[in-house]
Amino acid sequence: MTHDGQKEIMKASLIGRILSMEAFLLLMGIALLVYGFANNATMIIFWACVIIPGVFVLYFVRKKDWSKHWEEMEAEHKMREAYEARQKNAADEAKKATDDGK
Repeated sequence: MTHDGQKEIMKASLIGRILSMEAFLLLMGIALLVYGFANNATMIIFWACVIIPGVFVLYFVRKKDWSKHWEEMEAEHKMREAYEARQKNAADEAKKATDDGK
């Protein structure tokens, strides 16, 4: 009988996803919402309404490929610097041409 490591990783991944922090926070938010409505506790309902959307924000933030994002931001920054340098050079040349014409 062989040991299938890939299948074990998939099981651990599934268990990890089920017991993740996002799942725990979502369950807590739902529990707080139910408790707040049952006991007419306005602040608890408020915090539940903050926690539940926060879980989805956390999920998408964790899912995003941040290294790719920072590479894109760095490339955009370099392009902007190059554009500004070209604009400055063009302005300097125009000023120099105007000064030579006087």
